[in-house]
Amino acid sequence: MYYYKSQKDDTAVIEALQDLAFKHPTYGFRKLFAYIRRSGNEWNHKKVYRVYKLLKLNRKRKGKRRLPSRVKQPLVKQEQINQSWSMDFMSDSMVNGRRFRTFNLIDDCTREVLAIEIDTSLSSKRIIRILERVILERGKPSIIRTDNGPEFTSKELELWAKDNGIQIQFIQPGRPMQNGYIERFNRIYRECILDAYLFFELDQVRQLTEEWMDEYNNRRPHESLNNLTPNEWKMKQIKTEIAN
Repeated sequence: MYYYKSQKDDTAVIEALQDLAFKHPTYGFRKLFAYIRRSGNEWNHKKVYRVYKLLKLNRKRKGKRRLPSRVKQPLVKQEQINQSWSMDFMSDSMVNGRRFRTFNLIDDCTREVLAIEIDTSLSSKRIIRILERVILERGKPSIIRTDNGPEFTSKELELWAKDNGIQIQFIQPGRPMQNGYIERFNRIYRECILDAYLFFELDQVRQLTEEWMDEYNNRRPHESLNNLTPNEWKMKQIKTEIAN
């Protein structure tokens, strides 16, 4: 009796998937496949998905996320750089139980991470200094969208925004979906950094965050940006504006 023996050699696909899955353990098939395509490999999605399942990478992942917010402000797709930014706080703790906070700032159009500040305490005056630093580097936004945290509703931030001609757009309390861009970003940051490591000191959090920000802005494909990175999308926007 003669039987057909498959001649398929999936070694290259296996190595590529295992390497990406090790670097990005929280990413699903679509994100890993986008990475593979961007690296120049022409394997079709059926072949890659077959190997993906053989490697048992299609496991279920935990889902989480929520966050607070005033008058209903629908989340609108932004078409221009610096048209709207979003900011928010997150919190976590180190091995010794000491808690710390992160201040996250992104551009809603490009999804670019503009800043992640990490410390045990972050006052409204500190937030203003961070915003001024980012504005000095890339220009001023028209709107900054945020929830109703005490640092964001402070008199200092209100006066600063008024002096700079920036509108602080507050979302309704209990309606985190109105701040969806930063909410989604927070989830990714927590999965990739805050939930992925044990921290013994703040400098470890800062270093890992800095490295991850570079990955997120320059190499991680974003589905809502047609699988371009935030910086690639920003350069595309700039070229379009120059051409017009």
